Amino acid sequence: MNSLPHGLRPFVLRLLRFAFLLVLLGPLNGRSAEPARRWKQGPPTGESWFPIGVWLQDPRNAARFQEAGINLYIGLWKGPTVTQLDRLRDVGMPVICAQNDYALAHLDNPMIVGWMHDDEPDNAQALPSGKGYGPPILPDSVRDDYNRMRQADPTRPILLNLGQGVAWDDYIGRGVRRNHPEDYPRYVEGADIVSFDIYPAVHDHPAVAGKLEFVARGVERLAGWAGTNRTVWNCIECTRISNPDTKPTPAQVRSEVWMALIRGSRGLIYFVHQFQPSFREAALLDDPEMLAAVTAINRQIRELAPVLNSPSIPDGVTVRPSVAGTPVAWMRKRHQNIDYLFAVNLSPTAIQTAWAVSAWRNSGTVEVLGESKTFQTRNGAWEDALGPYGVRLYRRQAVP
Repeated sequence: MNSLPHGLRPFVLRLLRFAFLLVLLGPLNGRSAEPARRWKQGPPTGESWFPIGVWLQDPRNAARFQEAGINLYIGLWKGPTVTQLDRLRDVGMPVICAQNDYALAHLDNPMIVGWMHDDEPDNAQALPSGKGYGPPILPDSVRDDYNRMRQADPTRPILLNLGQGVAWDDYIGRGVRRNHPEDYPRYVEGADIVSFDIYPAVHDHPAVAGKLEFVARGVERLAGWAGTNRTVWNCIECTRISNPDTKPTPAQVRSEVWMALIRGSRGLIYFVHQFQPSFREAALLDDPEMLAAVTAINRQIRELAPVLNSPSIPDGVTVRPSVAGTPVAWMRKRHQNIDYLFAVNLSPTAIQTAWAVSAWRNSGTVEVLGESKTFQTRNGAWEDALGPYGVRLYRRQAVP
């Protein structure tokens, strides 16, 4: 330092101080190329673990949810409490929960693997005494809460779940911030894991009802806002929620799951409440058909977790749908010398698809996972039919 010209010394000193702050604050501000791997007391990080959560459920049902493939609780009603955490510990179910006084007094509890904001701060907020709704919580307030929680405990990630405005700009529930998507890049700065919810299968607005592609659109937008330093999750519907006349089908739930994963979601949160025509906190557990379907979906995700957790191959795939303009989403992976191509039709129109993977130059067999179906490829090309919002999970032994 003493050999530097006198005029440069202040500049270099400022530069060194800035670099030191970056190193010091890096673990605290969510800046990491691998966000899931930096938390000392965060969720599991092995390649075989993929987060599959359930929203705000009683720990009494934790074992039953585990049987359905759930491996994470998100939120605890008026908690966490000692009883809630003890019950989760008894079955080995980790939780992301509020940072209340009890939790702060028990930071060594291994069941707590993350903290969470209050739900949907981007929506209009209820006024006291039922006097209507005020504006959403400001992004600056969300970031202030994030910094407060990070200061109290920098060893766990912080989850922020946002509302329908992530996918649907015209959502009236945002009140005075309706049609203001520019708010969202600022909201995501207040979290390490960002999630959102929209439930098109049971939606009551014609702009969204039945249009499952809103799930894919929301994940894609959230992933763009989140960048590489934050992890994106999303919520999945599996009950009628507040729609007494309609509930999702197993095929719709499977489609929403896979379009979310293909668009960049790295964690799922099932919303399993029902409010109409009667309240059921764990309505999924009371629906044998849907419970079996969700269990099968989760089993397949667990089996494919090492694949899903591996890097994607962003190019080398072309798809030509028989109906021009029909969106088909895909994600390509390679794991242990096996190639995978996951695809979903993002429209309610049945289509034929012509696929070509440039790396699959030699002829071979493409297997459809979970179905008794195979295709013979020629120069890496084959054709297949995709039903409305149809899903295909292709697998092919990689050719050296």
